[in-house]
Amino acid sequence: MGLIGGSTVVIDYGGLRLVTDPTFDPPGSYGPLIKTEGPALGPDEVGDADAVLLSHEDHADNFDRAGRSYAARAGRTITGTHAAERLAGNAVGLDSWQTTELTRPTGEVVTVAAVPADHGPRDGARDQWGNINCEVIGFVIGSDGLPTVYVSGDNASIQRVGEVARRFPQIEIAVLFTGAARVDFKDEGRPLTLTAERAADAAVLLDANTVVPAHFRGWAHFSQGSDELTAAFTDAGIADQLRVPEPGVWTVRNQS
Repeated sequence: MGLIGGSTVVIDYGGLRLVTDPTFDPPGSYGPLIKTEGPALGPDEVGDADAVLLSHEDHADNFDRAGRSYAARAGRTITGTHAAERLAGNAVGLDSWQTTELTRPTGEVVTVAAVPADHGPRDGARDQWGNINCEVIGFVIGSDGLPTVYVSGDNASIQRVGEVARRFPQIEIAVLFTGAARVDFKDEGRPLTLTAERAADAAVLLDANTVVPAHFRGWAHFSQGSDELTAAFTDAGIADQLRVPEPGVWTVRNQS
């Protein structure tokens, strides 16, 4: 498992390459968002994905122009139902708790479940479908003989993490989108993703052996980074569970 940058993580799982929220554009201004750091690896260096796990397609820090081109050539793009309608092509849309399957080179099945996520505070602005800010999903990935992996997507809600933990009590690796993303004109500047402290709480709820943060560096609207994550996990007494990744360096190597 390796962080490429921002929300983009490569998960090599049972012989399959899964890539979360692909963002490969260079630093610069993207509407109201400012990207400060480019990806550690480009699309060709990462190689084609068997599946892209796309939490949402509305925001440039999770799905940019180069990321869209990358996802279009993946085996499939697994995302929410409304995003799949807009993307068409290879997109597979899932509502919360629905599943789809991938096949490992050895023939075993990998199950990918969509799980709920709230992209902001519980009383935040909701779209026409009742989603906070926009449609966002997370993922739980599982297969016989392999660790169960949770990918939070842009979720700010501990309640949602608790729901996932109850449904999937055997999560071993959690990829948590953190950074405490804040945008002044949305929800009074309150966090739209997990704060460091809430990420530590999430890790306790999930009882995951390993927590790999993503979405905490590379954009100006991320208000917390690796120092805050380390401090929060240390304060919670679970520093040994945290693996803060360096972009381009594989952090966890036991999924293949």
